[in-house]
This record gives sequence, structure tokens and C-alpha cells, in this order.
Amino acid sequence: MIEMMYREALRRAVDEEMQRDPLVFLMGETIAERGGSYKVTEGLWQKYGPQRVVDTPIAEASFTGMAVGAALVGCRPVVEILFIDFAMLAMDQIVNQAAKYDFISGGQGTVPMVVRTQGGAGNGLAAQHSQSLEALFYHIPGLKVVMPSTPHDAYGLLKAAIRDDHPVMFIEHKLLYMTKGPVPEEEIVIPLGQADIKRSGTDVTLVTYSHMTLKCLEAAALLESEGISVEVVDLRTLSPLDKDTILGSARKTGRVIVVHEAVKRGGIGGDIAAMLMEEAYDDLDGPVLRIAGRNTPIPYNLNIEKACIPSVEDIVEGVLRTV
Repeated sequence: MIEMMYREALRRAVDEEMQRDPLVFLMGETIAERGGSYKVTEGLWQKYGPQRVVDTPIAEASFTGMAVGAALVGCRPVVEILFIDFAMLAMDQIVNQAAKYDFISGGQGTVPMVVRTQGGAGNGLAAQHSQSLEALFYHIPGLKVVMPSTPHDAYGLLKAAIRDDHPVMFIEHKLLYMTKGPVPEEEIVIPLGQADIKRSGTDVTLVTYSHMTLKCLEAAALLESEGISVEVVDLRTLSPLDKDTILGSARKTGRVIVVHEAVKRGGIGGDIAAMLMEEAYDDLDGPVLRIAGRNTPIPYNLNIEKACIPSVEDIVEGVLRTV
């Protein structure tokens, strides 16, 4: 195993896929000579040149549309949209074109394209640069949505996303780029649609993903000292959703809490809770609880920002209330 940062694991995945397949290329703002704002693509322009690492204008709709066209003729573009907030400018290309082309063409054409972007709060970047918008893309048939929490998963899942023949929204959290973790020296490709039980437990299940996985693991360690055994299920991929792992853990512990940073209203937690009530009602010892962000735009002030998203203390309190 090699200890590396989340952003280094992403870079390694992209680098290996560009070596493996000459049809893989990168597009995005300041990703070439500068190496991207989060330094994920650092050094790749020097290695592969400007035809495969393409700096774009500040025009998300245009370069995302270009990527859709390139994918349709056989390339595998990896598009970087600096903030998920800016993906709103390219919703027609992502939602109406990329996600639907396979269906409306009767399978005659596919869009093997990855949109790498990042979201979430934590740096005082205010309402237009801190949103968690994954539920918008989760709602769209034809899109795959991936949100890894560790360098290991970021590496293996990004490789799988680039090889996938369908459009993938690959959403990273801004607070994860500098986190470190072990990644195997040998190549791994993690299939999309497989959740991972990051911690085994018997009393209650926390279903989560992305940065909240780290907070859930911290809460689980604190609760262990109080004699409460917490299982942490990291979804990793939101679409396709690994229902079997969620249901299996729910039936094992009998109590489930869904934790996500995005606002509670219309969030993924509500869909998972409904699925559990429909398919595992008789196996549950109580209602499914949701711990999620407040229904408000993210403020600039760091202290108020912290109050708008779930904390470790919120998760601990929720578990205590549930058990």
C-alpha cells in the first residue's frame, strides 16, 4: 500500500487511464499548465501535451457540449467543472443530451464521458461555491453519480468511471483533497454500484457518503466508548445505488440513520428512507432517521457555515436518540 492524498489518487487514476487509452483526454478551466485549482491534473499537461489536456474558456455550457460530441464519436473525455455550482450552466448538455442519448438513439450511440466536479461546504466560499447538489443528478435516469470518501475509493472508482460507456458525474468534496489514506501499489478498478462497509456494527447503521463518511466514522468511535456498536455504510456510488448492502445492514441492526451534507428537503436520504420502509419495514425496530444540512444557502461566515451542516456531535446525538 502507498500512503497518498486524495488528489494524488485522482491524478494517478487519470494518468494511468490516459496511458492505457489514447482516446482519454481532459478538458477544463486552468487544468493544463496550472494543474487545476485543486492540483489534481498537475504535471499532466507537461506529460501529454495541449491536445490531451485542454484549457478551456470560462464557458461550462460550451466545453461540456464539446465533450458530449467528442464522446459520441468515440473519445472518452474527462471534463472538470471547478465547482458543482457551475454545473448548473451545463445542465442541458448533461441532463438532456449526455444522459439521454443512449435511450433516444435506441442504443446506437453512447456518451462515455466523466464530469469531475467538487462540492460541499467548509472553506467559507459562500452560497454560490459551497452547494451539495448531488440529488439533482441522482434524479436523472441515464446518469451515474459517484462520490468517494477516501483516496483508495477515489482511485478505483475514477478508473471505473472513465472506462464506463455512460456519462458519470464524479463528485469530490473540497475538504477531501488533502486527506491521506492507503492505496494499493497495484492497479485496482472498483465497480460502480458497490457500497462499502467502512465499519462493522450491530446496534445501528449509518448510511452515508463523501465527506460525511469521515464524520460518521469519528462519531462511531466515540459511541463505542459508550457501548454502542455502529455500522457505517459508505455508499460510494449513489447511482446505481447498492440497495442490497443497505438492506442487509438495516436487517442486521434494525435501526438506520441516513447522513448527508446536502439539505434534508428533497435529499437522497429521503429516497433511501422510503426504500427501506417499502422493502424492510418488518425488519426495522423504529423509523429511519435523517441527519442532513439545514434548508438554507451556505453562508460566508465560517462559524455559521458549520451550523448549517451536520457535525460529529449531531450524528452522536442522532444515534443516541435512535437506540
